[in-house]
Amino acid sequence: MNIIFSQNLMEVMKKHAMETYPFECCGFIFGKDQVGGRKIIEVQPATNSKQGDKRRRFEIDPLEYLKAERYALANDVTLVGIYHSHPDHPAIPSEHDLKQAVPFFSYLILSVSKERIENITSWQLDHKHQFKEEFIKIENQIETLNN
Repeated sequence: MNIIFSQNLMEVMKKHAMETYPFECCGFIFGKDQVGGRKIIEVQPATNSKQGDKRRRFEIDPLEYLKAERYALANDVTLVGIYHSHPDHPAIPSEHDLKQAVPFFSYLILSVSKERIENITSWQLDHKHQFKEEFIKIENQIETLNN
C-alpha cells in the first residue's frame, strides 16, 4: 500500500523528531483511504508519557488517544496511524513495536540522530500479524495545518 504525505506534513514529523531527540517522539496520523493509497491529511504531535527510559520507548496516554479519536470524528477524517522516532536506531519496527501494533494502522518510524533524520519508513500489520512495509509517496503540494 502507498501512504501519501505532503512535504509540509512530513516536515512537521521530522521537526518533532529532531526537537525531542534523544528521546522518542510520537504522534497521530489522520487521513483517508482512497484509490492509490492512504492519503494523509494531518499529523498531530503527541506527548510521550512513558515512565522510565523515553530513549527506547514511547507511550501515548489513553486520554490523549481518546481526544485524537474524537478529533477524527468531529473533522470527518480517520485516525489511520501513529508515528514515532527511533533515536540512533534504524527505522524498522522493534519487537516491542510489533507487540503494541494493531491491524490496519500505519506505523511511520523516523530514524533520527543528533544531526539529522537518517531514514523514514512506514509499516502495516498483515493478516499474519507481520509488518509489511508501505511505500511512502511525497506530494509536491504545500498544505496548511490546523494548529
